[in-house]
Amino acid sequence: MTLWGLVTAASMVVVLSTETRAAVPAGLSYVQAGDVRTRYREWGSGGSPVVLVHGAFESADAWTPTAEILGRTHRVLAIDLTGDGYSQRRPPYNAAHLADQVNAFIAAMHLSKPVIVGHSSGAAVVAEAALRRPDAIGGLLLLDGDALLTGAGQKSPLPYLFIDPYRTALLRLGVRSDWLVRTAYARACGPRCPRLDAQGVDQWRRPFMVPGAEKAVWAMLREGVVGIPTSRLERLRTLNMPKSVVFGADDFVFSRSTPAETAARIGAPPPTLIPRAQHMAFVSDPGVVASTIDALTRR
Repeated sequence: MTLWGLVTAASMVVVLSTETRAAVPAGLSYVQAGDVRTRYREWGSGGSPVVLVHGAFESADAWTPTAEILGRTHRVLAIDLTGDGYSQRRPPYNAAHLADQVNAFIAAMHLSKPVIVGHSSGAAVVAEAALRRPDAIGGLLLLDGDALLTGAGQKSPLPYLFIDPYRTALLRLGVRSDWLVRTAYARACGPRCPRLDAQGVDQWRRPFMVPGAEKAVWAMLREGVVGIPTSRLERLRTLNMPKSVVFGADDFVFSRSTPAETAARIGAPPPTLIPRAQHMAFVSDPGVVASTIDALTRR
């Protein structure tokens, strides 16, 4: 048998031996938000509302450290965008559709002018949501995200470089590796983030193992990183609402100039830089992130 034949046979073995899907956790909260049955989490009940929107391949659960602090003084809600977490998976996975989901969620939950916060690619989602429904939004915060369509945001050829059974085998092997999940998390979050225990690994891994997840992963990769054009992002300058930009000072995903450039594009004050934080400041520095969100609600 040729090497290629051996690789194909091994991939088939992996695919066939990992067919079992993970169950969606019991007791989750859902609401119909437009065309997406949307899973959400909630903390606190008093104070002004805040809606938290995650980045690519994250979920509402990632916000827990920041949301627990912010929930002491605000009603805080975090959602799973379609394609990620445990919300209904319904393409297309682009900024327009995801922004419509956010705005429909705000309406479905009867929230009065919430501050909306978007992390990483979620920054584009909340920016587009604010542009579509400025009358319904009380403030906008971009966290570790410039909201732009960049080279990484164009249609990705990656899914076409691997065809089945190879891509499915690689995805399943990666997702099932505790070491790889912990390594990816640590790389994005930085050395000051808590190490994932078994429950933490399951929190990040399980959404990729539920029915429909694999198909959505490949569709999202084909769509590319969520973003909006520069000209559209700059329209935020005309919106009369409080705006803020917050970045980890050591965020390796973006250049050193990105935070200031992003703040200027949307008409926000100079950005807040969190010392020694990397791309997941809402995990490494939840108190600081919660404080910046709280300050925006008071402007």
